[in-house]
Amino acid sequence: MPLIEGDIHAACLTEVEVADEIANRYLKYLRNPQVNVFVKEFQSQPVAVIGAVNSPGQFRLQRQVRLLELLAFANGPADRAGRTVQIIHATDASLCEKTAAVSPDDEVASSFVSYKLRDTLEGEDRANPYVRPGDIISVPDADQIYVVGNVFQPRAIALKEPITVSRAIAMAGGEQRDTKRERVRIVRQPAGGTTKQEIYVDMRAIEKRQAEDVLLQANDIVAVPTSTGRTLLRSLVGTVVPMVSQLPMRVVP
Repeated sequence: MPLIEGDIHAACLTEVEVADEIANRYLKYLRNPQVNVFVKEFQSQPVAVIGAVNSPGQFRLQRQVRLLELLAFANGPADRAGRTVQIIHATDASLCEKTAAVSPDDEVASSFVSYKLRDTLEGEDRANPYVRPGDIISVPDADQIYVVGNVFQPRAIALKEPITVSRAIAMAGGEQRDTKRERVRIVRQPAGGTTKQEIYVDMRAIEKRQAEDVLLQANDIVAVPTSTGRTLLRSLVGTVVPMVSQLPMRVVP
């Protein structure tokens, strides 16, 4: 730039930030300088979308793209998607000028950002940033709960939002006849633990608002019993087997 000494560090800056930097340097020679910066051409910028999306893959961008638009290119979140979307900034951090020393832990933290998927899909600015070259966007699978026993549709349910025991049973088609409603059981095993916790709930009391409608946690099993005592194992296997049958077969030599 005429009259300006030295280089202008443009890496990791927006057009507005570069324009402000140029204007500040011209204050030495001009009164209230007006500077506009426009990007003439973007080089191909590879990014990747992985996880619970309908069409995961790599994308080469030739313009600035926000997170929501990139998810649209991947045909949106899949049914199994959880409640968050994560961005891993894989760009070399040395491109960006640091004004202060950054610890390794802080640098790792700044390279990983997580947003609520719902906020991103609604286009909220704070959850819909521009993606950077080399970014990896990941939509993790939702945790699951299982409803088994004397319901019409024993199934695994993606835990995309808070779900209570009564709602989970309703999502499984509701109770069948001869249900032992006062002894519905929640089998809970904390992540990383080996001990199981059993919580018994009375559906009649919940309906009358005389008992708490328990909020379910990841991997909970809701067992709806019958007076005839159908086994939990058979119902649980029946819920999971259809999922297993959809997996590809691989040979291990």
